[in-house]
Amino acid sequence: MKELNGRELAGFIKERQAHQVRHLRAIKKFPKLVIFYDNDSPVISKYISLKEKYGADIHVDVEVRELKADTAAEMVREAARDDSVSGIIVQLPLAECDMDILNLIPNKKDVDGLRGERDTATAMAIHWLLTGYGVELPALHLAVVGRGKLVGAPLLRMWQESGYNVEMFHRGDDLMRLHDFDVIVTATGVPGLITSEMIKEGAVVVDAGTASEKGVIVGDVAEDVRERDDLTITPKIGGVGPLTVAMLFENVIRSAEE
Repeated sequence: MKELNGRELAGFIKERQAHQVRHLRAIKKFPKLVIFYDNDSPVISKYISLKEKYGADIHVDVEVRELKADTAAEMVREAARDDSVSGIIVQLPLAECDMDILNLIPNKKDVDGLRGERDTATAMAIHWLLTGYGVELPALHLAVVGRGKLVGAPLLRMWQESGYNVEMFHRGDDLMRLHDFDVIVTATGVPGLITSEMIKEGAVVVDAGTASEKGVIVGDVAEDVRERDDLTITPKIGGVGPLTVAMLFENVIRSAEE
């Protein structure tokens, strides 16, 4: 089995970003990310802590602010007006607040791409991960499982606009048809959804699904998939996640430079 190790690629990107931030700070520009959340699930807490650590490592200020339903809109508007804030993200899923608050984030500060006006950080991460490992996407049959706002929908759009041969699988579709595809990207949050019998020999599998089972973060891919040695696949930890964070901060830095 060959691993698609996002940590390796993210490490190179991180070094470059640290250099960029040092230069910005030297000219009195201070990149700053504000993270809003209203959900204290283990998955949310994990991803927020990863972003805080990454920001600290490259000297980008990161502020985490808890939303309350009655004041959420004004809190986001305030960050949008604040010239010291380079980027804003709302950590999904939300527990109580309305998704409409995403529309209050100015496009320049929408570093996660959740408004739909730019590629999301996760979709960019998956694309960079595959191309970074030499996967020839234009020549292959690609499947995206799950049409979520963070991964499936934006990735499908990105690849369709590039002219790739890509198909979306929705809830209830026949997943045995995945056996016809060379590359499978799954992001449903349904543990064990993708089993070995669904995957052709030599396929490439990107597991971008996240769910919590008894306090442990798990993906969409079943254990029998990882027992195969003919696949190229993301590891349980360190696949898409590290590159998603890197792409997020890439957008924060770009916003601060403007």
